[in-house]
Amino acid sequence: MMKKTLWWLFAFLCVAVGFYPLAYFLVDRRFGLLSTKSADLLADWAWNAGFYTHIVLGGVALLVGWPQFSERLRRERPALHRFLGKIYVGAALLSALAGVAIGTRATGGWSAAAGFIALGLVWFGSTAGGFWHIRQGGVAAHRRWMLFSFAACFAAVTLRIWLPILVAVFRDFTQ
Repeated sequence: MMKKTLWWLFAFLCVAVGFYPLAYFLVDRRFGLLSTKSADLLADWAWNAGFYTHIVLGGVALLVGWPQFSERLRRERPALHRFLGKIYVGAALLSALAGVAIGTRATGGWSAAAGFIALGLVWFGSTAGGFWHIRQGGVAAHRRWMLFSFAACFAAVTLRIWLPILVAVFRDFTQ
């Protein structure tokens, strides 16, 4: 019973955070994270392209990635598993690269920037590794690499859980 409850909690969190980027299109431009950014940065087309690529494709990766861990899906619908996997890999690789690019301007200073850049590199590398292994027929290695990949992807969920708690405790996460 606990395993099933945790599975559905995992699915719920992935879907909820996967759809979260929609808020950036539906509310005022100075919503959430963007409220901490300078007017100059918000006017920079390259940063905006990176930001929106990162959040939209990161959301797609969360939405299509979590079902990949269903043994039933892999066993009963292997074509769907491969199709969702291709979407995940494309979304993850592009979102990770965009994350590295925008990570240099992370709110929170150099330590936050270093963390986000490192996370983007890990996400990119583990996704590329998982894709490479499955193309070589290495199913066990593919599974391990994709587990690492989705753990990096799931950091988006973890951030959205911890950030409000840390802001409530420390009042300002930028210092």
